[in-house]
Amino acid sequence: MSAHEPIDKVLAGSGDLDRIAGELEHLQDAFPRRINADPEKVEQGLARLVLTLVELLRQLMERQALRRMEGGALTDEQLDQLGETFMKLNQRMEELKAEFGLEDRDLNLDLGPLGNLL
Repeated sequence: MSAHEPIDKVLAGSGDLDRIAGELEHLQDAFPRRINADPEKVEQGLARLVLTLVELLRQLMERQALRRMEGGALTDEQLDQLGETFMKLNQRMEELKAEFGLEDRDLNLDLGPLGNLL
């Protein structure tokens, strides 16, 4: 193919143009004509994402706190503060899940070789 030869002329000879046109028509049917911009679903999806990230961070922080506690690196006061913080976070997470109609399974992520988040 030379730089000046039209691409459709080259493709037409091999039958690729018809095949590509057929694929484009099929692809057009696969996508909705309109974007679903339901504010409630967008809000719930965003809440799900944010709460999933908060849950992931909470679990990581709890594991770190347990390691520090087992290693004797925390004072009694720090242990009390961590316990209270995790209890408040858990309570607030439950409130937010209820507010957005989410359950624990909605926040679960497949972390590949690490397993599921929840």
